Amino acid sequence: MLDQIKGLHHVTSMAADAPQNNAFFADTLGLRRVKKTVNFDEPSVYHLYYGDEQGTPGTVMTYFPFPHMMPGRPGVGEVGETQFSVPKGALAFWKDRLGAKGVMGLEADKVFGADRLKFQGPDGDGFSLIEIDGDARAAWTGGGVSEQAAIRGFSGARMRLHDTAATAELLGFMGYQPAETEGNVTRFVIPGGNGADTIDLEALPQTPFARQGAGSVHHIAFAVPDRAAQLEVRKALMDTGYQVTPVIDRDYFWAIYFRTPGGVLFEIATNEPGFDRDEDTAHLGQALKLPSRYEPLRQRIEQGLVPLGN
Repeated sequence: MLDQIKGLHHVTSMAADAPQNNAFFADTLGLRRVKKTVNFDEPSVYHLYYGDEQGTPGTVMTYFPFPHMMPGRPGVGEVGETQFSVPKGALAFWKDRLGAKGVMGLEADKVFGADRLKFQGPDGDGFSLIEIDGDARAAWTGGGVSEQAAIRGFSGARMRLHDTAATAELLGFMGYQPAETEGNVTRFVIPGGNGADTIDLEALPQTPFARQGAGSVHHIAFAVPDRAAQLEVRKALMDTGYQVTPVIDRDYFWAIYFRTPGGVLFEIATNEPGFDRDEDTAHLGQALKLPSRYEPLRQRIEQGLVPLGN
């Protein structure tokens, strides 16, 4: 069993409209845009990162906004719900705030004993706010949401699968332990994790497979401290039979990827070097940052990207 993984690093999804996406996360949810760059494989498209003040691993939601992208179709083989942690007693504030801003899909319930508020992003993305007592992570309050209610980061994510057995075995190998089961959902937890340390597996044997599009999670990334730990994880996964990519430099972290038995794309990402490697903390997410290979094309790239607003 691996012990290098401490929870989530980031979750990356797709959207159809960059300004709308930016407004939703930076205004409606009050997160900080910590990086404005481009898709490393398609530089005509933004890659936007939102999180806490520094973009701490375990807080960062990222997006590829492809203009006019077809909506995704929810189903199995995907992350169906990305879960954010908020303080105890904060959901009344959020229900009023999200309702006033016209957010769709608001539904309050309980999950594994905690109060939850489910809602949809602009492209039908599946999200929830979960009250977590004692989450000591510092909140970003520059987005106009008070310390008493602001999002602390992820609490975890829920995956929808035809059969959860093989993915449960993989999570166990990655250091997660089964905690509780409610109906067709089993929760796995990383002991001593980074706060974004739960994964729920939902068994839906009769549900059709998802079709990726706007509102779909593209991949889910798990955090390791550094490149040495990442190489240890890569070797262990390959020795177990997984097809893992070489290490890829993503400027703000190093990444490896592999496809899980249930169809979800997993990434293992390093906590180093972080989002302040090319901007000071006070100005994160303000300037367009490009990978070095695209700097000669900066003028053309900037002309093709729509302004985001603040």
